[in-house]
Amino acid sequence: MQNKLFVGNLSWDTTDQSLTELFSTIGEVTEAKVIVDKFKNRSKGFGFVTMATDELAEQAIAELNGKELDGRAINVSIAKPPREDGFRSTDRGENRRDNFYR
Repeated sequence: MQNKLFVGNLSWDTTDQSLTELFSTIGEVTEAKVIVDKFKNRSKGFGFVTMATDELAEQAIAELNGKELDGRAINVSIAKPPREDGFRSTDRGENRRDNFYR
């Protein structure tokens, strides 16, 4: 399914509710979640939105990518699934195993 969207460049003021309201202008939203830093208790600047259908997700990308929300131009794209090998890249080009820190 390609109906889960990544939403980047969010304002620290953006909430799950404001994300839901914006994407609801396109169609049915089944879930909207702003990712929050557990130590600072504020937005990390990105989130995920799940639309009801793949067609609505494509429409949301076409209409909302670059649109302003809470003073920031947001980036909307299809969310990539987590890597199956358990590794993720760091900002220095290195790899580390995700479950090492769990």
